[in-house]
Amino acid sequence: MGQKIASYFQFDELGTSYKKEFLAGLTTFISMVYILFVNPNVLGVSGMDKGAVFTATALASAFGCFLMGIVARYPIAISASLGINAFFSYTVVLGMKIPWQTALAGVFVASILFMILTAFKIREMVVDAIPRDLKMAISAGIGLFIAFIGLSDGGLVTANKSTIVGLGSLHVGSTWLTIIGLIITIILMSAKVPGAIFIGMVINVIIGLATGLIHAPTQWVSGVPSLHSTFGVALMNVGHINTLQLAVVVLTFLLVTFFDTTGTLVGLTEQAGIVKDNKIPRIGRALAADSTTMVVGSLLGTSPMGAFVESSAGIAVGGRSGFTAVVVGIFFLLGSFFSPLLTVITSQVTAPALIIVGTLMAQSLKNIHWEKFEVAAPAFLILVGMPLTYSISDGIALGFITYPLSMIAAKRGKEVSPIMYGLAVVFVIFLWILQAG
Repeated sequence: MGQKIASYFQFDELGTSYKKEFLAGLTTFISMVYILFVNPNVLGVSGMDKGAVFTATALASAFGCFLMGIVARYPIAISASLGINAFFSYTVVLGMKIPWQTALAGVFVASILFMILTAFKIREMVVDAIPRDLKMAISAGIGLFIAFIGLSDGGLVTANKSTIVGLGSLHVGSTWLTIIGLIITIILMSAKVPGAIFIGMVINVIIGLATGLIHAPTQWVSGVPSLHSTFGVALMNVGHINTLQLAVVVLTFLLVTFFDTTGTLVGLTEQAGIVKDNKIPRIGRALAADSTTMVVGSLLGTSPMGAFVESSAGIAVGGRSGFTAVVVGIFFLLGSFFSPLLTVITSQVTAPALIIVGTLMAQSLKNIHWEKFEVAAPAFLILVGMPLTYSISDGIALGFITYPLSMIAAKRGKEVSPIMYGLAVVFVIFLWILQAG
């Protein structure tokens, strides 16, 4: 049996082994396990039950990892995408006053469209039409948005009537817990310690428990929390997707997931040495795996799923086959029994993780051609638009609307894809509808 499994995952061809793949899977899981606790906190803001979101995240992540590992045979893990979950809670539910049940139905509809676009290879066409500079700006902009949420949740940045925002109070113990956690995580990341984000969270919890800023749970291990409050809710509320405003929300879920998952897949396959002659073998299977997981995740009760950039940690220690992803999936299933830890994972514990992930995403800024103003201006509007409007979709809209105009002014209008002109019109309508709503 062991030999057959090794043969299926091409251990010999890839120069790997069970030991290497297990270590890679463990490393990847440790690097991304924070999502089990961060996602419930982020979606919990919308009114969703944190326990149900915890279980939905664990099960959907396990399913996605198994699918990516067994079908596509990539050493890439799938879980709930950070950034789009913030859009779900803060922009759609809190900002647009849309019930989380309807928002979840929007995720389901976007997931179905995502599968259809993937099946007909339209996904690749649209992604190819968007300039690389804008893709990089979207990634970095989401990073700044996530980091800003982390700074706010951790108490480091607060509302200020005079200056809009200002430094939080340093006389509050919870703020210092965020600061200490951030410093510890930065040190661990700088020292290239595997699982630095997760270890930083653990140390921060210990400090919080020792100082009384966090109260210890009554138990550490328990049964898996019920999905009763979220399971199937998306399907039952599809009929509520009946306004232009909600149609735009669905489009935004679709577009953001487009850029996030596809870009991550391309980058990780390049790192793993999977790319051959500028082509990615079995890319269709990988795209199908993440789009299918999105559908399953929405039905279970979580925001869009996608390939996780933390998979690079496992690849860095030797993960080369889909068995790495299978190992990650097994750990996610085991992790579903540790829901009591949700009580000790406060916003001050997750805030440093959000800030660090934002920092990692901002690294894509180096790939933008800042010397070309016709490209730099739209990219910059995307970058600052997301955190300053507190909306990923608004940031994308600002950049996509100005890009064709700046390119025409620079006499480079012919270089702009017809799809980009179409998207500019779509986003003008998008902003109009949001303002009208």
